This record gives sequence, C-alpha cells and structure tokens, in this order.
Amino acid sequence: MPLNQAVPATNRLLAALPREDSERLLADCEEVELILADVIYRAGERVPHVYFPTESLISLLTPVEGHAALEVGLIGNEGMLGITLMLEVDTAPFHALVQGGGPALRIAAPSFIHQLEESPALQRELKRYLYVSMSQLAQTAACTRFHVVEKRLARWLLMTQDRAHSDSFHVTHLFLAYILGVRRVGITKAASSLQQRKLISYHRGEMTILDRAALEAASCSCYRAGEETYARILGCGAGSEANSSTAPAPPSGVK
Repeated sequence: MPLNQAVPATNRLLAALPREDSERLLADCEEVELILADVIYRAGERVPHVYFPTESLISLLTPVEGHAALEVGLIGNEGMLGITLMLEVDTAPFHALVQGGGPALRIAAPSFIHQLEESPALQRELKRYLYVSMSQLAQTAACTRFHVVEKRLARWLLMTQDRAHSDSFHVTHLFLAYILGVRRVGITKAASSLQQRKLISYHRGEMTILDRAALEAASCSCYRAGEETYARILGCGAGSEANSSTAPAPPSGVK
C-alpha cells in the first residue's frame, strides 16, 4: 500500500499476535495522545508504562557528556517503547522524546509484565522485536561513524516517512542537527542538495518527500539493511503496511 494512503490506526506488533492474545493485551491498554516534543522519560528513570504507537513517533536519544543527545532509534507503529522490561530491567536506557504527535496505546509496566507471563505468543513476537531493535542500534552507530551527512539525512527522512505514513511532516534544521549530531550548517547544506535535486521540498519546517525512489538511491545502505532485517525477523519491512491493512481494530475493552 502506498505510504501516503490512509491505513487503519493500529500497532503492527499487536496486529501480528493471535486475536485472543491481542484482545487480552488491548483490554489492559488505554489510548493516549502523545504531544510533540514531550519527553516520555529520561535515561536512568524508571519505566512506568509501555507504549505501542499507532500514529505517533518516538525518538530514542542517548545523552553524551558535554554534547547534545544523539538519536539512536526511531519508533513508530512498527514497534514499541519499553522493551527492556522483557529483560526484567525497569530502567530506561535512553531519553524517549515525542518526535511526531499522535495516538498511542499505553499499558502500565506491571500489567505488561503480567501479559508477557500469560502469552507465549507475545513473548516470541517481542523477542524478535528486541533483536531488531539491537540491530537498529548497531546500524545507527556504524552509520553515524562512516557515512556522510547527506546520506544519513536521506536515511532518516525515509525512516520518518515510513513511520509517519505521510509524504509530509514537520521538522526543523535545528532538530535535525540535534538528533544527527552535526552542526546546523551541515544539515542546511545536505537538505539544500536534496532539494536542488528535487528529492524533497522544505519550507519553514515543513518537509515533503517528492521522489522516494530517488531518495532511497541517495541514502546510505543502512536504510535498506534495516528494512531487510525487519522483514527477515518480523515478516515485513518497517515501512510496509502489509499487516496494518488487515489488522483488527482495538476492541471496545480498550480504555
């Protein structure tokens, strides 16, 4: 399904579960609205809730002493926030910042742990997602070290478009410099290059992807590697809507 085509609001990890397991977990969830730029929790804080984004985006940021935090992960409706609870660790390893406002499903940590104990299917699915998350972290570290800003920016725009399910979204040069760990002038130069080649359009914080195929070609290999890992482990790429189009809607038990 094209990325700019409307899809049901769901989380694909939950949609992949057997219906009985999904409905049991959803009965303990509440729907919340995540607000742009809000910090859900900071590194070192206790994890009180697990979040399954449906139409929102969460950046995982790692603080570096003497420097701004660097983005090491990005979560949309293909994933979840709070995966460390699977390891019996209730301390957040990263800052969790809302990058794109919108709805998400939230479940209290004790209820989530209980659901894990009751559902082998949930355990299997989230163990696979944990592997994918670890792979994303490693890929991002390598990308930050070895690839030029323009290719990294193209990768980030593709990942964001996948999770925003829209060709357009709001982002500033200052924020991009912050999360990619580069000077603002570097972001301006990279974005101008992509815009001159008519791959993107950018004006006053409004970013639009004009030519996705060309943007993929301009990106480093890390974008495709991440998609292939997600597909191999979880069954479809992080940017695919294969599961969302047939996913069950949350039952009336969702709070």
